[in-house]
Amino acid sequence: MTTVPTISRDLTPFEHAVLKLVCDGLTNAAIAREIHHSEKVIENTVSRAAQAFVIEERQQHNLRVMIALAYRAHFGDVALQKIKPEIELDFSIKETRTPTYSQAS
Repeated sequence: MTTVPTISRDLTPFEHAVLKLVCDGLTNAAIAREIHHSEKVIENTVSRAAQAFVIEERQQHNLRVMIALAYRAHFGDVALQKIKPEIELDFSIKETRTPTYSQAS
């Protein structure tokens, strides 16, 4: 059974902005350039977010992935809403056929 992660406190608007970019797969350096803050500020913000989601850093888990999964599970998957398919697939049934059976001799 999958459960939505609990969050110990409300996230700040800045934390939301940073975590959305983490969910997009950006590195701390790329996020720092994007929102005009130092890489250390971003690192601290990601760390505080992990504490807010009660995520402990473990050797076998990638902390950024765990944070992104927790954020998406709690607030919705904003990253997937950005994706626009290049082609639209049509899965509607075009024709209805009745199967025919032949008897074996």
